[in-house]
Amino acid sequence: MKYSIRGEKLDVTDSIREYVMDKLNKMEKYFDNPETVSVKILFSVRGREQKVEVTINSKGYDLRAEVSHSDMYAAIDLVIDKLETQMRKHKSKMMSRERAQVVFEDEIYDEEIQDVIKRKKVYLKPMDEEEAIIQMEMLGHTFYVFKDIKTESVNVLYKRYDDTYGVIETN
Repeated sequence: MKYSIRGEKLDVTDSIREYVMDKLNKMEKYFDNPETVSVKILFSVRGREQKVEVTINSKGYDLRAEVSHSDMYAAIDLVIDKLETQMRKHKSKMMSRERAQVVFEDEIYDEEIQDVIKRKKVYLKPMDEEEAIIQMEMLGHTFYVFKDIKTESVNVLYKRYDDTYGVIETN
């Protein structure tokens, strides 16, 4: 796996770097081609809270988890647990379905536009609403943009306050 580790207003020590990489290397068993997997890790501190954000980009799907804790090593352990749970859930759902069909490009930061702090390019491949729900839940987001397999239009799936789903269809 290829790692990108950085700290936000925090120096990442070698021991923290090695600890998180050792933990994540144990997840290689879940990937068909671990050498093609990229892992982005962001460490930050806010007050007494130590925060760890991990994004795993693999061919066909992404996993993301973040945890805040008073101890950085405990936060790392908890974020790994979340990622493993997501991976097991994904593997069990996908066993009867074909592989995930959306590929994300790396995040792009644009310093000239002050209001936009993060951009993502999404390459849309056709999928049904059920697959879009799986992808949205894996990413831990409250919405998901996808191309409908039947109509070939770009739609937005979103999670409602009552834990049901809604779809915004485009023409």
